[in-house]
Amino acid sequence: MGSQMLRKPRVVCLHGFRTSAEILKKQVLRWPLTVLDKLDLVFLDAPFPAQGKSDVEAFFDPPYYEWFQANQNFTEYTNFEECLEYIENYMIKNGPFDGFLGFSQGAVLSAALPGMQRDGLALTRIPKIKFLILISGAKFGWSKFGHHKLSCKAFSTPLECPSLHITGEMDFMKPESTALLESFVDPFVINHPKGHTVPRLDERSTEVMLEFIERIKKTTATDDEQNRSA
Repeated sequence: MGSQMLRKPRVVCLHGFRTSAEILKKQVLRWPLTVLDKLDLVFLDAPFPAQGKSDVEAFFDPPYYEWFQANQNFTEYTNFEECLEYIENYMIKNGPFDGFLGFSQGAVLSAALPGMQRDGLALTRIPKIKFLILISGAKFGWSKFGHHKLSCKAFSTPLECPSLHITGEMDFMKPESTALLESFVDPFVINHPKGHTVPRLDERSTEVMLEFIERIKKTTATDDEQNRSA
């Protein structure tokens, strides 16, 4: 029983726009082993092949994928419901999972999931999301991204889902990522000096990450104990 309570949190990792699970994996696996050894990370490719040029072509090989599509102004979305169904089906087949790690488009999507799940609009067939790790995140309905009909109330009240937010000082998404913090109760924050990327973790960032992992491990252990008692 003790070993079950101390299991690693299982995390679905959602990559950025027109990248891939393999690309995100290469970036995240640069983190210290003291962090990686405490998480069970599963990297998932988005369901739709990239419909245009990828910004990472000079750095990473294809194939590239995207979670959903939007018009030029990011006010209308297509394939959004299909994306949610794809993620949920994967989690049912391969779960259980505890939380999400997302970068860029993957972080925008991940940030909205707890609220949509709370309202019965997404991920209704899987257990409650226990935590989020959001890298270069943003929220639907803010300055850069309009709402999809399913996300309209996702941030209507502050989310008590434990969250860690990683933001770059030179990231064009920094204002979005900063605004996102207001939608979560007691968020953990890591700031780094680079731009729109998955950063390496310095000593202080590693400390914050480990503190966050200890918090979510307690949440996971408590939920496991409750499930065994039910």
